[in-house]
Amino acid sequence: MKEEIKQKIIDLRHECRSYSQIATSLQLSENTVKSVCRRTAMLVKEELRSKSAEHCKNCGTSLKNKRLGKPAKFCSEACRREWWKSNNASSNRKAYYPCRCQGCNKEFLSYGNSDRKYCSHTCYISKQFIKGSAENDTAAI
Repeated sequence: MKEEIKQKIIDLRHECRSYSQIATSLQLSENTVKSVCRRTAMLVKEELRSKSAEHCKNCGTSLKNKRLGKPAKFCSEACRREWWKSNNASSNRKAYYPCRCQGCNKEFLSYGNSDRKYCSHTCYISKQFIKGSAENDTAAI
């Protein structure tokens, strides 16, 4: 195998790409990519992730990672929110479901929940408590 291809594999691996992603992009077998990484004593994926996650994604502050669980990506909740506000458009959201509100009968898109009944908290309150209490009062008479 040419040294150029080996170097490309190593560079892509340092960018935390998976074996299958590297194999697809270079049109190689996944096992070939694994062999090159093993022969060149590449770090495993988890070690690469922990090395790349030593700094906050938003402000660059160094992080103190926990021993268990996923490594931290942000130094604080405020940094996490700020980063997601600025990078919201870059996320690839596919789980939008069209729904019809039972309160105002308007169509809306719900993200991640296909069983949503109301488009907003206001519609929920008006349907459950305001109209519902008037119906209960007439039923009691």
